[in-house]
Amino acid sequence: MIFSHISDTHLGLVQYGSEEREQDVYHTFNQAINMSIKDHVDFVIFAGDIFHVPNPNGTAIVQMANALKRLRQNNIDSFFILGEHDISRIRSTPIPYVYHNLEFSKYIGQGKPIEYKHVLLAGFDKIRKAEIPQYENRFAEISNAAKNHTGHKILVMHQGITEFNKFAGELQSTDLPKNFTYYAMGHLHDSNIKQFSHMEGPIAYPGSIELTTSEGIKDTKKGFFQVDISSQEAKTNWIELDTRPQFSFITEYNKLSKSIDEISEKITGIQRKPIIEIKIQGEKIEIDSIQAQISRLQAFTLRCFWRISSKVADSSVFLDRPNVIDDEMFRLSIDALGSQQAASFAVKELLPLLSTGQTKEAVQIIIENFEKFKKEDKNDHIN
Repeated sequence: MIFSHISDTHLGLVQYGSEEREQDVYHTFNQAINMSIKDHVDFVIFAGDIFHVPNPNGTAIVQMANALKRLRQNNIDSFFILGEHDISRIRSTPIPYVYHNLEFSKYIGQGKPIEYKHVLLAGFDKIRKAEIPQYENRFAEISNAAKNHTGHKILVMHQGITEFNKFAGELQSTDLPKNFTYYAMGHLHDSNIKQFSHMEGPIAYPGSIELTTSEGIKDTKKGFFQVDISSQEAKTNWIELDTRPQFSFITEYNKLSKSIDEISEKITGIQRKPIIEIKIQGEKIEIDSIQAQISRLQAFTLRCFWRISSKVADSSVFLDRPNVIDDEMFRLSIDALGSQQAASFAVKELLPLLSTGQTKEAVQIIIENFEKFKKEDKNDHIN
């Protein structure tokens, strides 16, 4: 028995306001679906962040519906949970529920184990870090259910595990429910898999299917897992998807012309126009000169960004909007705000909503966190 583990599809993402980038996401998503059909997988797991925003556009909704329809036409069932991008802060019914109600796919995000072809499946929607202690009893319950099941047991979650990324970590591996033979994870956008001695099966992140705005511009590979559970051990096969090339370069200002020549040679002949980022270091920089050199690349690229980068300062001077919210930004936010909790709220919760135009949701979580702060402050004064 083989299943596909796909995560962080972010359907509906329109990066840089570009229609081509929106189509890139659909292109890689349909590759994963087509490969799953071609390889005759038994079922597919979607591990959260199906959509990029809780209220996706019609094209994104139809793309997912068509994919699920094609899976069903080929007798392939599917299961899904919700990531933070699928869940609106202003209480409303998540769009993916429609697929469950229409029986296109099965929603398993409430932590209730089900049995499917002798495989135990259980899943949890995205859990906010502050809410995790409330789930200890439920984790214990499904650990017992998994222990008493004789076949394979698969847990689907959309959480950051500290051993994979200390900045994005919300749980440690020891916090996870035990006794599962495969942990189908979502949330972290880099592909990774680890086996721990205290876990029965591997913890696997397939990564996002395309580079998203929060990941920046870099030369990296994207894909998904196909997992063979025909034997006692879950055996993973990571399958690479055909994504639009993206490259990031660093050059000295006085060597910019030569660097542009080298970049032109590297990208000439690439079928799908790449996305390029150039970081320029140096002194007495002339903006007009840079723009003249960069213009030589415009015809060969989908987007070409550049910025002046200081060797000395901790941060760079951006001449286009920043597109990397990574570990360094989180560190700088902690320095600026003087609190890891405040930095986590600003970078991981508030900023993603504001950057995608979800102002109502942003206001809602500000209100929720303010009310929580008032209660904690009141309790501190009482104690």
